[in-house]
Amino acid sequence: MRNSSFFKIYIVFSIVYLIILFLGYERFDLFLKPILIPIIGFGAYFYRKFPTKNTLLAALVFSWIGDVILLFTDLGEIYFILGLVSFLTAHILYCILFNKQNRIRKKQNKSLFIIGSILIALYLIGMVSVLMPHLGDLQIPVIVYATIISIMLLFAFNGLLVWERPGNLLVFLGAFFFIVSDSILAVNKFYVPIQKSSFFIMLTYLLAQYLIVLGILKLNPKKIKE
Repeated sequence: MRNSSFFKIYIVFSIVYLIILFLGYERFDLFLKPILIPIIGFGAYFYRKFPTKNTLLAALVFSWIGDVILLFTDLGEIYFILGLVSFLTAHILYCILFNKQNRIRKKQNKSLFIIGSILIALYLIGMVSVLMPHLGDLQIPVIVYATIISIMLLFAFNGLLVWERPGNLLVFLGAFFFIVSDSILAVNKFYVPIQKSSFFIMLTYLLAQYLIVLGILKLNPKKIKE
């Protein structure tokens, strides 16, 4: 595939970037972080045409905008809010993207879906309960964001039950790691500092984006005639 080289480059750059973060050289963020999502974005762009390709690319664009904006959070709280809005938009686009993928099973396993929904709801309630006393003026934005990412995970979990393999598992794991990344960021910012938080946030985030993109491409293997 024409796009395979971009995925290999993404993996190599991600590993180098994560090693730099682990060693504590976070000042290199400004140079390395903004190039990562565009690389995997080009991998998706040069993939064969499929119906939801533009939605996937739009989600990656807003993720990239969020990445860039969050580099400047030290300059003021407004940058954190703008970054939150960018990622909120990306997650809404991911919800739309997941909802539009083709099903291979006419009926989902309702019992599993109910159990998964309850677990996701418990995560949302638990996270909001822990963070609420520490959010200050950001209570509403953070609650809205936590709700949307939980819905995104729910869409991915539903896809796990009705989509084709292995794309279903890849997308679900990607959404799960996205939740983990955002949770680490939120706990570190609002609740208690986490050692090497930048490393763990970016490890799970970069893995999440890779798995989601790869999973969506696996779910759309057939070339669409123009």
